[in-house]
Amino acid sequence: MRNFIVTIDGKSYSVGVEEVGVTEKSESRHVPVSAPTVPNAAPKISASGEKVLSPFPGLIKNLLVADGSAVKKDQPIMVLEAMKMDNEITAPCDGKVTFGVAKGANVETNAVLAVIG
Repeated sequence: MRNFIVTIDGKSYSVGVEEVGVTEKSESRHVPVSAPTVPNAAPKISASGEKVLSPFPGLIKNLLVADGSAVKKDQPIMVLEAMKMDNEITAPCDGKVTFGVAKGANVETNAVLAVIG
């Protein structure tokens, strides 16, 4: 088993490759590799309204309301985990929530988490 570090779109991944049936005259082949997909990825949002931005990088641990639900100002709408601490993200105003992220997604600072409109 040989281990490699592969960088795709600026993200590094550790990959283990097992050598099987290697001969002295083995052929070199190009195999297309696609970027890994993010599980439970939500579609990008294009709704108009007030944007809810991530205050810091972290992991979306839980969505507390359903997409499309009516929410009230200061109502918790999701949990963002950063540095092993859970942080409730609240609605900045009354309206209908449209999420731009899914549970399990990693986000950066100022990423659009949702739109309240």
